[in-house]
Amino acid sequence: MGRESNKRKRGRKPKIPSTETLDLPSTTTTSTSTSTANATLDDVFSVGNVELIDPPNTTTVNNHRTRGRPKKRPKPEKSPPPQRRGPARSVENCGDFVEVTVGDGDGMGARVVPAMDAVVKVFCTHTEPNFSLPWQRKRQYSSSSSGFAIAGRRILTNAHSVEHFTQVKLKKRGSDTKFLATVLAIGTECDIAMLTVDDDEFWEGVSPVEFGDLPALQDAVTVVGYPIGGDTISVTSGVVSRIEILSYVHGSTELLGLQIDAAINSGNSGGPAFNDKGNCVGIAFQSLKHEDAENIGYVIPTPVIMHFIQDYEKNGAYTGFPILGVEWQKMENPDLRTAMGMKPHQKGVRIRRIDPTAPESNVLQPSDIILSFDGIDIANDGTVPFRHGERIGFSYLISQKYTGDNAAIKVLRDSEILNFDIELATHKRLIPAHIKGRPPSYYIIAGFVFTTVSVPYLRSEYGKDYEFEAPVKLLDKLLHSMPQSPDEQLVVVSQVLVADINIGYEEIVNTQVLAFNGKAVKNLKSLATMVESCEDEFLKFDLDYQQIVVLRTETAKAATLDILATHCIPSAMSDDLKS
Repeated sequence: MGRESNKRKRGRKPKIPSTETLDLPSTTTTSTSTSTANATLDDVFSVGNVELIDPPNTTTVNNHRTRGRPKKRPKPEKSPPPQRRGPARSVENCGDFVEVTVGDGDGMGARVVPAMDAVVKVFCTHTEPNFSLPWQRKRQYSSSSSGFAIAGRRILTNAHSVEHFTQVKLKKRGSDTKFLATVLAIGTECDIAMLTVDDDEFWEGVSPVEFGDLPALQDAVTVVGYPIGGDTISVTSGVVSRIEILSYVHGSTELLGLQIDAAINSGNSGGPAFNDKGNCVGIAFQSLKHEDAENIGYVIPTPVIMHFIQDYEKNGAYTGFPILGVEWQKMENPDLRTAMGMKPHQKGVRIRRIDPTAPESNVLQPSDIILSFDGIDIANDGTVPFRHGERIGFSYLISQKYTGDNAAIKVLRDSEILNFDIELATHKRLIPAHIKGRPPSYYIIAGFVFTTVSVPYLRSEYGKDYEFEAPVKLLDKLLHSMPQSPDEQLVVVSQVLVADINIGYEEIVNTQVLAFNGKAVKNLKSLATMVESCEDEFLKFDLDYQQIVVLRTETAKAATLDILATHCIPSAMSDDLKS
């Protein structure tokens, strides 16, 4: 209770309940509320907020502290305020890194205020594909987000900020000019995009940010960007509350991520997160919206950022994050370990399934026990040592590799230890999580619109709750099916454009095509080729749920031209199927 009463004396009005004071670090929402709330805490949490967001509150806090003791502490209290106010003004004017000394002057409270002139506002015009009508695009729309300059005259932002872009413009802090930007690379899995600006005027006075190391728990972070609620730059502060493998919503992947309690709102995406030394430790990219959770934001950490940058510099393009193409099972049950021939000192995970298209399928087998990856032992729960007192999923080790790199894997097979050197590659899903900016493929015959299934397609057809609304069979293939060949696709009848020739088939929607005239359909291009070259009297399509579609070949091909003209469709197939 003594600590609680002290907090209430430090710049807070007595009428505020103590429970709210203790909760303030996790409920910061705006610049003003952040500085006011954090002024009640100790220097570890309050310095950044007081200095960066609302300098006048610093004086207020100090006045409260010295109240009643004007003669005993005049000298210690006079020198720090000028040091704090001076750097605050210099940061506002020129954006240089400034070292601010706080506390008792012993250097332990030194803090560097980050340069905010490197943070830019990103304006993007998007034109998304229309998956329901794949021969055209949707109405264009605009968005704004944040970004920041790095070395080499480059800008980093989020991939979802420039997804399906047609034009990208950048505006510097304090400028009234928007500069056209060029997109160099988009990393969908890690949700990072790299831009550049050719105009030399844009780079005048811009100092690139420097990257820092991966922060520790409870380290202070400051998120800078241009969120909703205003047009000027916004600064929110918090601490690192969790470091683990996170689900990246945009890329449908799992990579290392930071959870922070600083507010991350729409528009903050792509903005940098600085540590107390003024170095960038991450990129804001998503937040958790839940009725039982408040102020849970996520940041892409520097290991993932550097992987993206070095991948681009090494290959001249983004090649992605490799994975180990296996599904595994924990080996925490002692009876299971004994049955698998593991000795008491051995630990690892059991391989359940192997992706037939992955390089690992040539050497690994189901029921192999993976003991170590690159010499690092894997625990029975699938974790590896991370830092002092921390463990993390062993997929983190894989994500540190690059596409085409080799990895040493030790497995236990029939009580015998085997060592393999495996080349890592990116993952090929039967239903891909994204189409990487390409227009959707389609093929039309007799009003039947055939296309391929992807996660964006399901989201377009069934909304953001597609995981509950889509047909069960499609969801089962999304979650559990593996492609048997690299070019395998899931082909469906998207819809039927009503005409006289397809009477009775109008209600077929999003149903998988299994075979054509007795031959299995491998992908959309193979289906289009078989139909176009068919000389049989009838076209017979075997669909899921034991349905069949039969059309007379000659009349079906003749009716296609009229149907295309009726619906103003320029071609019966997409450009990628014509080659």
